Amino acid sequence: MPECTGSSSVPSPFPEADVFLLSVALLSMISFPWGSAEPPVDERWRTWPVHRVFPGALPGDSPSGARVTYVLAGIAPEAPCRVALQPSAAASLPGCLTTLRATYADSTQTYVATVGVAVLAGAPGPLPAALTGTRPASVRPVAFPDGAAERFGAAQYVTGALAASGGRYVVLAAAGYADGRPYQRERRTEPRLRATARQLATALNRALTR
Repeated sequence: MPECTGSSSVPSPFPEADVFLLSVALLSMISFPWGSAEPPVDERWRTWPVHRVFPGALPGDSPSGARVTYVLAGIAPEAPCRVALQPSAAASLPGCLTTLRATYADSTQTYVATVGVAVLAGAPGPLPAALTGTRPASVRPVAFPDGAAERFGAAQYVTGALAASGGRYVVLAAAGYADGRPYQRERRTEPRLRATARQLATALNRALTR
């Protein structure tokens, strides 16, 4: 029998480097939920950075199927609902606490739209007729100088859209033409302009609530 000249040990089935990597992986799995937790949906409007609420660019599609990009023109200061919304819209959302607004232009700088995130005290009830239709009560347009949205005001609001998911957010969009032409009842509204309002309202509502 061979002579034993020291303490014996059973060799580890894992090389030392593998043990280290396994430990790091286990720690990552434990800490991951804590590091990546999102704030509750109801709190995102005030806990998310403003450029997460209103991204610098949003994708869309024209009625013909062509790809469209909506580019951020500017972000307005937070405002009370009675200031940020048209009177009929503010009256239709009695639980409205505050409104966040930003204006976008399509990549051709033909269409502009102001989008308002109305934050409510609770889930809204049935939305009244004033908030529906091709030119509903909506958010007040916000112009920004030196760009496509510099001539966008109340008189230029042509068509609008609304998106809501049953939570405490109602997203309203008011769209018009970048060349400053005023709304005329007898003029046909272009499908691409209606699509601009609808897609922006839907995209921002989805981002906040998903």
